[in-house]
Amino acid sequence: MSTPPRTEFRSAQGRLRYAYGTNGLTDLRLPDALALLADLGYDGVGLTLDHMHLDPETPGLARRTAEVAALLERHGLTVTVETGARYVLDARRKHHPTLLDADADARARRTALLLKAVRVAGDLGAHAVHCFSGVLPEGTPEHLGWQRLADGIGTVLAPAQALGVPLAVEPEPGHLLGDLAGFHRLRDGLGDPQGLGLTLDLGHCLCLEPRTPAECVAAARPWLRHVQIEDMRRGVHEHLPFGEGEMDLPPVLAALREAEYTGLVTVELPRDSHAGPRLAAESLRALTDAESASAQPGPTRPAESATAGGRRRPC
Repeated sequence: MSTPPRTEFRSAQGRLRYAYGTNGLTDLRLPDALALLADLGYDGVGLTLDHMHLDPETPGLARRTAEVAALLERHGLTVTVETGARYVLDARRKHHPTLLDADADARARRTALLLKAVRVAGDLGAHAVHCFSGVLPEGTPEHLGWQRLADGIGTVLAPAQALGVPLAVEPEPGHLLGDLAGFHRLRDGLGDPQGLGLTLDLGHCLCLEPRTPAECVAAARPWLRHVQIEDMRRGVHEHLPFGEGEMDLPPVLAALREAEYTGLVTVELPRDSHAGPRLAAESLRALTDAESASAQPGPTRPAESATAGGRRRPC
């Protein structure tokens, strides 16, 4: 498979900076994954702290982080630290514990993970730390869930600000903080702290936001700290390779340039690690082709029907 030389991507001026998430490369050792992304021409990596790559729950984290920092420097890659590992804290329950748990000790474990992520991000020179709210536990009043979320995020904000690392909360479909309105509820509740930013997943915008992904970018511009991208269909939360859903890439990428967003735009395909190397190459080609098309006059392809193509496995 032919891919453009890395120097071609590096020399382009004013273009977006693309990354690929390691949660879509879990069949590769981390050094091999970073080498692959560098060779393909990516600018960075979305590094999920998990057992198969940089495990935050085993001894020697500082030493292993230093080794990763050396690899990133060798390959010229920027990094965002992601905390969405499915079973890193609980081997039997996906994404547990969360900041919304009834058990204070369980919430403290999630807070501790976020504090580790902030320290790792500081040591790696990451441009953001990603986090999420979690699903509201059954029987928990919504107002109590929001209070627990604000308390947990508030605990992490000061250490993150001290290290100069923005905390970027991701609205996740089905979670308490599930959309842009939820992000603003948290932000307002915390008094609009400077260190609190947004991870905007553009596929999620297509899935459930009332505005288009491009309009979401414009609306979220002041708080954008990290961007994730993949294909998706309206009303169906399934991360798809580009070309399998309804994402109209050129206007979305044009909106990011218009917003003067300079962080990473990270491809998020966590269910496709079995094809990670191929999809990493194809994804970068799709993004760079679409960005080039977005700079040209003329119409982009129309969005397809929200029911076209059937359903794939859920996230």
